[in-house]
Amino acid sequence: MRIATGGIIHETSTCVNTETTLNDFEHDRGIIRGDAILERFRGANAPTGGFIAAAEQYGFELVPLLRASAFPGGLIRRADYEVMKMELIERLKAAGPVDGVLLDLHGAMVVDGIDDGDGDVIAAVRDVVGPHVPIGVPQDLHGNHSKWRVEVADAIVGYDTFPHIDMAERGQEAGEIVVRTIRGEIRPTMAIRQLPMFWSTRCQITAQPPMTEVIQRLHDMERREGVVSMTVATGFPWADVLEVGSSVIAVTNNDRALAQQLANELGDWIWDHRERWYSPPLTVRDALADGKRIGRYPIILADHADNTGGGSPGDSTEVLRTFLEMGLTDALALYMVDPEVAKQAHAAGVGSRISIRLGGKSSPVQGAPIEGEAEVIALSEGAFAYDGPMFAGLTGSMGTSAWVKIEGVSVVVVCSREQPFDQAFARSLGIDCAKMRYICVKSAAHFRAAFEPIAGSIYNVDAAGIHTHDFSKIPHTKRTRRIFPVEIPPGS
Repeated sequence: MRIATGGIIHETSTCVNTETTLNDFEHDRGIIRGDAILERFRGANAPTGGFIAAAEQYGFELVPLLRASAFPGGLIRRADYEVMKMELIERLKAAGPVDGVLLDLHGAMVVDGIDDGDGDVIAAVRDVVGPHVPIGVPQDLHGNHSKWRVEVADAIVGYDTFPHIDMAERGQEAGEIVVRTIRGEIRPTMAIRQLPMFWSTRCQITAQPPMTEVIQRLHDMERREGVVSMTVATGFPWADVLEVGSSVIAVTNNDRALAQQLANELGDWIWDHRERWYSPPLTVRDALADGKRIGRYPIILADHADNTGGGSPGDSTEVLRTFLEMGLTDALALYMVDPEVAKQAHAAGVGSRISIRLGGKSSPVQGAPIEGEAEVIALSEGAFAYDGPMFAGLTGSMGTSAWVKIEGVSVVVVCSREQPFDQAFARSLGIDCAKMRYICVKSAAHFRAAFEPIAGSIYNVDAAGIHTHDFSKIPHTKRTRRIFPVEIPPGS
């Protein structure tokens, strides 16, 4: 049994004014070819790691093609996307006959001129392998799933966790489904229910209410007779595509009517309880005030409107400015993306004091730069190894980086737009996050997997930023349906 694997992975924000190019895919986990994929991802918490585990469990030959991944950012340049897709397809053709395909895709990829980049990849693979070779696709919780995607794949298996600590598990599940299909044990049949709803990030944390109830219902439904898999996707609002929004996908064993019934059942329940998935904005100062009232430290503020993990620039300044205005000490900001200041700190050296203009350089929406004097505490070239639950087993690089201190506030200044998935890079600079009283993270939720064990309290704050969670301010031009909580307001 031979099963091919590959993919082009990107979460695309159309709100930022930068392009994602072929160069952005060339990094530590970027474009990997052939057997190097197996070497790189064996044991890693990524869908491809799950594919490898499935191959070992079920004894099939995993045929590695091309895996291309870029950090979330702006619209992908069409010509560069076509280069990657062409290589993936040519490698698939050169591999000879395969019994199945496992694709590692995100679910919210947008290419210039192609709203559903993931669907385009699946369709291109389908054109090569034909209608009878099963294609399994694990996808992120934040996919904007289209009807076309559901038509051209055999089984879409969404992550069950946010933060995403089950990526390898879902990859292994997709591998099992494809194997069982090849053996003739099942015939996966899918249906989708799209929901006109934007889901607030604060209400998506799968280990906490109210999202725990959604996942429990999903798992209960998966235990019903004839059900292969159930997926809930909360969507990615910062993509200007026609089918933006939340959705439910059901996979059954050769029963399309049942699949649609199940997707509608869970979708209707989610829609009927839509007020529970909405959270009103919370200001930085209100969050700090509440954290101080509770008195449990560190107080962690998730600056989710500048979440680099969704493609935001990572240089918004409101939270840092508030820390300084309030005279906070033992405060830390992870991370501020500002190559100019990072290189300035390296040129000056550890122990020096430098005059800086920090952050606020990508867009006026991100706030004005912080101007003042900073002390250079530590320097790094940026290489480190993840040790938290989410990307354990993988390495990363923040590029030229520095730990600087402005008054009582520490800031880790980096060149690469990467959210703090764990504390490993901070530790590499000599920072003990647990000893801080106030921490700002440029992240929406993924930080929780590694930071919750040390947190006193956590707040998602609505500071000024391109990835605002005031959904009415997101520039959508393509969607045609009224959506909650924009045209369909809370309480209606």
